[in-house]
Amino acid sequence: MTPSESPSGPARHRIEAFLRAHEADRIPHPGGTLLAHLQRVAGLLADWGCDPAVRAAGLCHAVYGTDGFDRALLAPDRRGTLVDLVGARAESLVHLYASCDRAAVYPRLGIDEPVVFRDRFTGTDRTPPEEDLRAFLAITVANELDVLAHDTDLAARYGPGLYQLFARTRDRLPPAAWRACTDLLRPDSGAPEEAHGPQENNSTKATGQGI
Repeated sequence: MTPSESPSGPARHRIEAFLRAHEADRIPHPGGTLLAHLQRVAGLLADWGCDPAVRAAGLCHAVYGTDGFDRALLAPDRRGTLVDLVGARAESLVHLYASCDRAAVYPRLGIDEPVVFRDRFTGTDRTPPEEDLRAFLAITVANELDVLAHDTDLAARYGPGLYQLFARTRDRLPPAAWRACTDLLRPDSGAPEEAHGPQENNSTKATGQGI
């Protein structure tokens, strides 16, 4: 693992400078700005004991946009730029997170084995390595929990469904991540089961496609 893959010290400063240069500090987001959200996600992953590449991916998880966030900071065909910044391992996790077709993948998580990922950029299917799947889930949980912690309306709407999703995948989560899920989310059988999460955009309008 190269030093650039660890979001700490000078490397983290370079990553955050890149994010600011691409206006992440100007994009509104629950809890402040997109940059603040990315920083908190990376912090959660660190608290949960995730490795440096996963933390770096968490810090950059919205760089290519996501299935619920259509504002990419960097075009997906410029992957080499992010590889140079955070390393190949972290960039591959950012791309996996960004390319996930959540409507196709989320219902399979914790149910189908092996888990087949649908790439929303290409429409193709593939089975990620177990290590990548675990990293994807950790980033997903950190992302969703941070959003819901900063928006009570979204928490009420999506919390129950996301709790069910994370409960199905708890064996692949860091133990501290699952504890964080149980601390923040409470099952509610009367709530709508919208497990795709809220859309992560400037208005946080929910579309059922995730953050």
